[in-house]
Amino acid sequence: MITTDILIIGAGPTGLFAVFEAGLLQMKCHLIDALPQPGGQLAELYPKKPIFDIPGYPEVLAGDLVNNLMEQIKQFQPGFTLGETAETIDKLDDGTFIVTTNKGTKHHAKAIAIAGGLGTFEPRKPLIDNIAEYEEKGVEYFVKDPELFRDKRIVIAGGGDSALDWSIFLSNVASEVTLVHRRNEFRGALDSVEKVQELKKLGKINLITPAEITAIEGNGHVERLTLDINGEQQTLDTDFFVPLFGLTPKLGAIANWGLEIEKNAIKVNNALDYQTNIDGIYAIGDVNIYPGKLKLILCGFHEATLMCQSVYNRLNPGKRYVLKYTTVSGVDGFDGTRKEAEKAVVKSIE
Repeated sequence: MITTDILIIGAGPTGLFAVFEAGLLQMKCHLIDALPQPGGQLAELYPKKPIFDIPGYPEVLAGDLVNNLMEQIKQFQPGFTLGETAETIDKLDDGTFIVTTNKGTKHHAKAIAIAGGLGTFEPRKPLIDNIAEYEEKGVEYFVKDPELFRDKRIVIAGGGDSALDWSIFLSNVASEVTLVHRRNEFRGALDSVEKVQELKKLGKINLITPAEITAIEGNGHVERLTLDINGEQQTLDTDFFVPLFGLTPKLGAIANWGLEIEKNAIKVNNALDYQTNIDGIYAIGDVNIYPGKLKLILCGFHEATLMCQSVYNRLNPGKRYVLKYTTVSGVDGFDGTRKEAEKAVVKSIE
């Protein structure tokens, strides 16, 4: 039986940062994740994708962000149960929980933080009859390693942020990038749309809208695509076809835990601490939903911070917690080893 203060279900960026915030409060964490390594989607789907909205990082690769988070929490020695999914949960009379995985591993925790991102997921695939024949033979639903497309012709389909961002990034990698979208308007960030339009003018991206890809041809590998452009058929030679239509999320077994679900996400109390309808179970990051929810990594970090404060108060009823800044106490100062340094700073301020 694995015992811990907070059991975090999901080892993506939000779950990993929660370990840090919990560690500052001297709470132990253990993480469960279905993937064989920490990092969630950042590590599994697009480790080489640049991220631009992490404070303090004008640009950071997804994989590097995961590495940095792992380095940040190393001092707090979290435990990991990887390659397993949380299947059942039992709440004991004392308010603690037993969570059992699909492989029978049992975890005893004082609080649960569900940080499962989109949950289990699979890519949304275009309705092309023979697309399965070309999967991993020129059809790629994720960009794990941009070098796969070095000096190759690539067609990307989609109108969201992933399609726009990868079109921009791969314009400096592939020999030819074509972005196809069924509408003239895009759903992604306006800045990305403007960059794509600029690269189109520079001849670095071919933009075809409104259009849909209806067929794939090739001899053991993708060689050409058929496009429907306003009812007219056109063929396009290419080496790779990357449809980026998003992911179909599934909560999996968590959906059967008695949690309040809305739009395939877990409802939480965002006015206080991101707790669910079950006392002691929290949901943070992309897996939760509340009025005004934004599915951003930095929002998950904020939610993780408030969740940890709430768990601390839950585990230490009546104990007054005084917020300390790491700029004053450092990280190890939170365990009482730098009291003299704090006193010195306070004295100097006085």
